[in-house]
Amino acid sequence: MIYVKQSLNVKTIRTMGRISFSCLFPASWHFSLSSQVLPRLLTPSLRQLLFIGLVLCLMGLLYLLLVTGKGHVGWIREENHFHRHLARVTDVDATDTSNPNLNYGLVVDCGSSGSRVFVYCWPRHNGNPHELLDIRQMRDQHRKPVVMKIKPGISELAKTPEKASNYIFPLLSFAAQHIPKNKHQETPLYILCTAGMRILPESQQEALLEDLRTDIPVHFNFLFSDSHVEVISGKQEGVYAWIGINFVLGRFNHVHNDGEAVVEVHVPGSDQQEALVRKRTAGVLDMGGVSTQIAYEVPKTEEVAKNLLAEFNLGCDAHRTEHVYRVYVSTFLGFGGNAARQRYEESLIRNTATRNKLLGQHIGETAESPLLDPCLPTDLQDEIGPSTQKLYLRGTGDFDQCRQILQPFLNRTNETQTSLSGIYQPAIDYSNSQFYGFSEFYYCTEDVLRMGGDYNASKYAQAAKSYCGTQWKTLRERFDSGLYASHADLHRLKYQCFKSAWMYEVLHSGFSFPTNYKNLKTALLVYDKEVQWTLGAILYRTRFLPLRDIQQESLKGAHSHWRHSFSFVNNHYLFLACFFIVLLSIMLYLLRLRRIHRRTAQRCTPSSVPWLEEGLGSPTLPINL
Repeated sequence: MIYVKQSLNVKTIRTMGRISFSCLFPASWHFSLSSQVLPRLLTPSLRQLLFIGLVLCLMGLLYLLLVTGKGHVGWIREENHFHRHLARVTDVDATDTSNPNLNYGLVVDCGSSGSRVFVYCWPRHNGNPHELLDIRQMRDQHRKPVVMKIKPGISELAKTPEKASNYIFPLLSFAAQHIPKNKHQETPLYILCTAGMRILPESQQEALLEDLRTDIPVHFNFLFSDSHVEVISGKQEGVYAWIGINFVLGRFNHVHNDGEAVVEVHVPGSDQQEALVRKRTAGVLDMGGVSTQIAYEVPKTEEVAKNLLAEFNLGCDAHRTEHVYRVYVSTFLGFGGNAARQRYEESLIRNTATRNKLLGQHIGETAESPLLDPCLPTDLQDEIGPSTQKLYLRGTGDFDQCRQILQPFLNRTNETQTSLSGIYQPAIDYSNSQFYGFSEFYYCTEDVLRMGGDYNASKYAQAAKSYCGTQWKTLRERFDSGLYASHADLHRLKYQCFKSAWMYEVLHSGFSFPTNYKNLKTALLVYDKEVQWTLGAILYRTRFLPLRDIQQESLKGAHSHWRHSFSFVNNHYLFLACFFIVLLSIMLYLLRLRRIHRRTAQRCTPSSVPWLEEGLGSPTLPINL
């Protein structure tokens, strides 16, 4: 390593009247500076000092406003966005059952064809009453959702209700194996029955439920009470589905980033005079085989029949209105894809028989004289009806004619603001809304037409028209070549034309969505997950659990908030403090130089420096650099 030393020769103004500099390395150089030039460089005036200080102060204040003001909000938003993104990523990881702060919950969905148990988990609530529980589906060591299904449905035990508990035990035993035993006592269990149980007489329903209420507490130590098992209505099921989907989409987190859609909500019974501005929620369209359902938030106060409107508070504090929602829910039995086709075929059989009888014709009675059906692909031959009244069909593949034929099956009325079967439907702000279409809305657009995702009515109608008009032989060849979705079967191919027209009419003629509506997404999964209504059910039914954590950690939460604020202050205000200290040091140094200059100027006279008049150079004193 080489060390270099330089020399600098300085002569003070007080003794010499001139400052000289010399350097021996890396090259020999020398210059001197007159005291008449020095003041302007090193001794600015007081006005100049004040101006410089003012400019620097303004720069500091500007930094304070931009970084610690807007930056603080941006930091919070970025952190929340990061945690939400991280939650989506970690949601597919195996659940850490060794974590003592993890809570669990069970929901058993007793459907018509079978029953399923869903195991959910969530970390301890952070104590913020504005936030909901972060509930996720539990995953085993293979990262698979902890779910188990058994068949048949519990309604099959209507005549032997004493077997209901034995029927449900395998599901609860499966769940108990995945939840730490020390957590069983604080794990809520909900058994909720849907369509299959609704059609049973009330006495049979109660007998099945009573057997569950009696036997389950004897064999399992879960948090379970009589109110935790019940038959829920279609309206409740729709509300739970709406809650689950919007929860996964993050629409209940009211800290919104710039560019996110918001709505003004008028909360009934609130003390606030102004409308509450929060994230826009998503509406839900769901068309199954038997029924069709619609659910969406009604942000503005209007008179809606109580049987169609659900008003609830998802927050843990009943006095806070930020999580109060008014959701319109309506279920239409017989308007599902398969049920609609059945009604359509019954109409064809009935009308054709009447026409043949009146006109003495035999249309549709044999394969040689089939009834032409515009809702089947071109040249597809089909048989419908019972053996005693069989009707032979041949498709003509006319999408537009099929739509016209299906319109009477919507049961629309001439009244305004009504939908299917003349049911009242609150106004939808189509310019500021978003909907997700599930089940048949997705299958119709994706399985064959391969247009799932963002819905475009004109492109969809054109694709459906092209499909309907294609020869059945060609469609079969495409199917055999694997050009359609992997789960598409021949049944889907046969009735795709009908279901495409039915979905189009339900959406645009039934629910009155404009054909230029751009905010409908058809989907099977949300963030690569199948969202069940059971998620919304446990989110709603455990909404008061955060109160326990808030009460236990109120002081700790306040202390934690103070420490968090202090840590944020350190990041920005500490920098500002250092900045102003350095600024003050510079100003004091300049003032000191100014004072020294004035003293030397007073003491320095021509008689004391004769060498200045004679033009002699000042002797230099080398100083090593």
